[in-house]
Amino acid sequence: MQIKSVRSFLLSYPFREPVKLSYYGGDRTILKRDAMLIRVEASNGLVGYGPGQGSEKAHQAIQAVIAPFLEGRALVDPDALRVHFTTETNGDPELVKLYCGVELALYDLLGKERELPVSELVGGRVRDSIRLYGSAGMYQPPERYAAEAAGIANLGFPAYKMRPALGPEQDVETVRLMREAVGPGVELMVDAHTWWRMGDRSYDAATIEQVAERMSAYNIAWLEEPLPPDDHEAYLRFREKNIVPLASGEHEPSEERYRDLILTRAVDYVQMDVVCQGGYPVGRRVLADVAREGLRFAFHSWGTDLEVIAAAHLGICWPEAVVEWLEYPLYSTDKLETMYPFPLATEILIEPLRIRQGELKVSTAPGLGVSVDESVIERYPWIPGTWSIFSLISPPGTWSVTSDHSVRWAEQDPAS
Repeated sequence: MQIKSVRSFLLSYPFREPVKLSYYGGDRTILKRDAMLIRVEASNGLVGYGPGQGSEKAHQAIQAVIAPFLEGRALVDPDALRVHFTTETNGDPELVKLYCGVELALYDLLGKERELPVSELVGGRVRDSIRLYGSAGMYQPPERYAAEAAGIANLGFPAYKMRPALGPEQDVETVRLMREAVGPGVELMVDAHTWWRMGDRSYDAATIEQVAERMSAYNIAWLEEPLPPDDHEAYLRFREKNIVPLASGEHEPSEERYRDLILTRAVDYVQMDVVCQGGYPVGRRVLADVAREGLRFAFHSWGTDLEVIAAAHLGICWPEAVVEWLEYPLYSTDKLETMYPFPLATEILIEPLRIRQGELKVSTAPGLGVSVDESVIERYPWIPGTWSIFSLISPPGTWSVTSDHSVRWAEQDPAS
């Protein structure tokens, strides 16, 4: 089977009114949500699809480097193709990482040609479903977090993840109200990545430890990225205090740093985004390391349902004792109002994902087992520019984010 064409399509969903959120360190304004659809067509007429990074930089690299490399080549062994690409690009880490994202679509195409689900191509499934946690919770009053947690639990999800940023006292109060709202049977995850990105108002180590201690009384499943993620030694010291389970991984820049995070056993839960952090090849090696070290794994996923199903095919190749969770972002719908609407996330698929009581059933149909609705390309045309803006109180400054969510925006030079 020969690859005929490789195309990437940038997509945007603009909000009617900007979403304005206030938090302890400043304000955040969200103007739109972006996504990418990758389409790979073969000479036999088959088409493979995959999610991509919603940025112009990624799109340009795909069209200028990755597509010309792939077009005209035979798709037989994705691993061999990747080795050739790595050699031809002198192992450029960012290009290779981006290529591994495009490779998700190659696997969908190869699965269709061989009449096998992707899960059978990337390891072999050991189960047919994976647990989802409902992820939302964006900078709101404590009572609103509690109501959202209850609403997500009522949808059947066994867990809820939120993002605290209201100040130490209010953050603890939020978790207390959430636990009260959902009872003991629903898991609560706390994603604290804002705590170290608020300039002079960032929480210091002593404050983080005190807040974690108080949150532990409400039996949280994990505390995610409470410290700068590159400081693995600080995570290890924190984990050794055995206050709450720790999670991190979505900001790891390389496979080497993943290996350090895992082998030092700095966290309880390792996280990874298959679109942005190395696709199936890195994911398979990370999961093997996680299993050997007796840790747990939870997928990071903050885009469309196509991204969710791509991650799920890898996740079901491992038992739940290793891959415990897959993040499912819950955007506002007529069933539940959450952080903001993003209809493109579900409309990218013709048929909805099969989710029952927080379990995603993964089809045994060829490829990713889903049908992509290409009409989203015309219905959600790309809007260039910033999608999210952060303003800090101290030191005063504004950061405009134009690329993936996992970029550590606070390290960039402020726009003003």
